[in-house]
Amino acid sequence: MKWLIQSIFLSLIAVMAQAQVDQPKEIKTSEKFGEYTVHYNVFHSTDIPAKVAETYKLVRGKDRALVNVSLTKTDNGQTSLGLPAIVTGKTKNLMQQQQALTFIEIKEGDATYYLAPFVFNNEEVLHFTVDVVQGDAKPMSVTFNRTLYTE
Repeated sequence: MKWLIQSIFLSLIAVMAQAQVDQPKEIKTSEKFGEYTVHYNVFHSTDIPAKVAETYKLVRGKDRALVNVSLTKTDNGQTSLGLPAIVTGKTKNLMQQQQALTFIEIKEGDATYYLAPFVFNNEEVLHFTVDVVQGDAKPMSVTFNRTLYTE
């Protein structure tokens, strides 16, 4: 069973590294808050292998994507793996329609990260707001835009 979880994790990491939902390479994917860094990306749900989607009960489809968020801390030059946190967020389109993001906590060994599935329309520009709270630290808020395509 452990090899299956590790295989799923490695597959998911490969997908996240590969697919930034048709965005140019210079798109920002992290923001520093003192010793903490919030990492984020958006990718198509169809990029996730079927077995991984089934394991985490994620729905795959051409009009579905996921936001991936993780929090790391750098202390004395050493950066942690993803830390547990409280992650909330929402998307807003150009017509100001909002969609709440419900994050699923994924724990893989010593790393923790968060995925939130959402639905989108072809060529839709979405504005994301994600808030991350770790322990007693001040809330960390990141905002970013992504244009999504169903094809």
